Amino acid sequence: MIKKLALSAIILTSSLIASNNVNVYSSRHYDTDKQLFKMFEKNTGIKVKVIQAKDDALIKRMESEGKNSPADVFITVDAARIQRATEKKLFQPIQSDFLVKNIDSKLRDKDNQWFALTKRARMVTVRKDSKLSNSIKTYEELADPKYKGQIMVRSSSNVYNQSLMAAMIKHHGVEYATTWAKGVVANMARDPKGSDRDQARGINAGLGSIAIMNTYYLGKLANGSLSDKEVVENVNVIFPKFENGGTHVNISAAGVARYAKNKENAIKFIEFLLSKEAQEVFAKGNYEYPIIKGAEISPLVASWGKIQDDNVTINDLGKFNKDAVKALDVAGWK
Repeated sequence: MIKKLALSAIILTSSLIASNNVNVYSSRHYDTDKQLFKMFEKNTGIKVKVIQAKDDALIKRMESEGKNSPADVFITVDAARIQRATEKKLFQPIQSDFLVKNIDSKLRDKDNQWFALTKRARMVTVRKDSKLSNSIKTYEELADPKYKGQIMVRSSSNVYNQSLMAAMIKHHGVEYATTWAKGVVANMARDPKGSDRDQARGINAGLGSIAIMNTYYLGKLANGSLSDKEVVENVNVIFPKFENGGTHVNISAAGVARYAKNKENAIKFIEFLLSKEAQEVFAKGNYEYPIIKGAEISPLVASWGKIQDDNVTINDLGKFNKDAVKALDVAGWK
């Protein structure tokens, strides 16, 4: 009898401990996220335990852990990775009136297995002295031979470029997109290498005139070293559109893990990250675009002008990722 009571006490204690935690697997590595986790803990009393690693490593880990996975929430970046996690059945549907009401259907899974947390736009920066300040209107134009030797962009192995290519395929088909990619390759100032920030640094150093990059990386440069601040001062920002659409945007997203032990806490956590207060921390601290309407963006990002989001859904970006990777390879995009 005593042993049974002791066992019951252990089980009860374990249950109470579990119910006051939320275990987060995240590939994001920003100070803003740490700040938000602390805010959530202060507001709710729920302890946030984080395991941080690269997206693919976390996906593989959750797969291998199976039902024994401690993950309650999975936070990842880019449509392709979100699609991969969904296909591997690492999420479960979320029942939340708040999320369904406030998150546009283009920015969440059709079965509500994940919801976008932030947006970032794939933009073009041009060197101010290059006389290209307002000449680029569309992504399609980047394949024009008049830009030969001027474009700087990272490798095709980068998911941001893969998603841009996936959007091009959705708009125009594989054949057109492959031809477009060949044109961009022909216009490259050098073989792709480095990060998005390195592309902006490259055009500032005179290696090229046009850099393809995500918005928040320019914000990071503006908040960096003196030399990086100089980079920002010497470039103009352009938000190209697709000829039959808008500016390409990608997301970071969160979902409740399939085998979450603290499901209620997980939903509360995601709802908090999509509150107006949290969205403004993401936006102002990490130069990302908020998902919630009415949330203010960083003054720096606002100074670059408004964007019109493309009409391609995040689900479509994930759906066409494999086609995009193949097409980029055929095009010779290293």
